[in-house]
Amino acid sequence: MPTLREIEAAAVLIRPHIPTTPTYRWPLLEHGLGCELWLKHENHTPVGAFKIRGGLVYMDELKRQQPEVRGVIAATTGNHGQSIAYAARHNGLRAVIVVPHGNNPEKNNAMRSLGAELVEHGNEFQEALEFSRELAATEGLHAIPSFHPWLVRGVATYALEMFRSVVDLDAVFVPIGLGSGFCGIAAAREALGLKTKIIGVVSEHAPAYALSFQQGQFVEQPSTTRVAEGVACKTPNKDALGQVMRHAHEIVTVNDDEALTAMREIIQATHNIAEGAGTLAYAALKKQADQWQGKRVACVLTGGNASMTILRKALEH
Repeated sequence: MPTLREIEAAAVLIRPHIPTTPTYRWPLLEHGLGCELWLKHENHTPVGAFKIRGGLVYMDELKRQQPEVRGVIAATTGNHGQSIAYAARHNGLRAVIVVPHGNNPEKNNAMRSLGAELVEHGNEFQEALEFSRELAATEGLHAIPSFHPWLVRGVATYALEMFRSVVDLDAVFVPIGLGSGFCGIAAAREALGLKTKIIGVVSEHAPAYALSFQQGQFVEQPSTTRVAEGVACKTPNKDALGQVMRHAHEIVTVNDDEALTAMREIIQATHNIAEGAGTLAYAALKKQADQWQGKRVACVLTGGNASMTILRKALEH
């Protein structure tokens, strides 16, 4: 886990690309919950999601440690790929991104617009990931994982911003895909010596981390979510899972219908777009509102890259 000094250095590195994202209270969103709700807007970055922070830090480390590198490859359902494409272009590197068939078309177009070469393979993230490793070997590309300490160091900068802008938070709700967002929150909390509880949130239709947490052991489970592709995890990362086991107060599951309802409510109350995974924190808080009466709580809106199809479903839901 990164230290406070390392997180602050990462914040300096990314600042030319990403101004501090806001943490707002939205009265319409808060109404009826019985708690003080703060929303951390990671949908306000140049790629519409928090992942860009990790991508910039990872690429900076890679260039310094392996100056001979000429290209990178990553597997993604979208936001990680946009992050890597953005950072690779900034550093003059070739970027190849592997996505599963049927991936969010808007995210695919966004990655191409950032200069990435897009390859479609498999029907889920795990199949795309395994194929990306094969391509890395055959094409001489550096394979960037979806979870890595360098990524966590960059991602932790959003948590540092949040904790310093809103003091004395009782709890933070954060989605878990492969775990960098959760670990960034945990790293910043530990570095600042805070007692804030961290509530992880997963899709009910991608429950691998929730099952692993409940059973106290590594558990794989296929993902069937059609709304929250950003957390469509079948195989937990063992390093991330270890941190989740250590730092999570609880893990809550949210189904696709609940995510769509949360997406519509966020649009209606804040005029911000949240993608399926980005709605999970708020949707989970709604399910647990009775437990947080009178408390100060934050939810991380991790990204806003929802497809037009999903947005229509949400608005009609």
